[in-house]
Amino acid sequence: MDDRTDKIKTTIDAGSIKLHLFEPSQRKIWTIVGKGKEHWLDPEIGFCSCSGYYFSKMNDKKVCYHLESIRIAEKEKKTEIIKFTDDEFGDFLRGLISDL
Repeated sequence: MDDRTDKIKTTIDAGSIKLHLFEPSQRKIWTIVGKGKEHWLDPEIGFCSCSGYYFSKMNDKKVCYHLESIRIAEKEKKTEIIKFTDDEFGDFLRGLISDL
């Protein structure tokens, strides 16, 4: 198993992948708890807030392992879904931004 595959497996097995689902709008915010940081992602547009995402985009390399982890975790049904009301969306975003 290579380093990337190991990171993906560890991320999935640790339960680090969270889907924050806001109802009734069905807005979604994905996060992954990483080493000392929480990253937010949008797998639909292929975005991650980690530094690896920026460096890989600048060098035309693979997507970061966080995005790949979400794809695999969804397929394997290993994501944690946390439900919120739409009224909580603004506070959630403020908290997420303050952690960046």
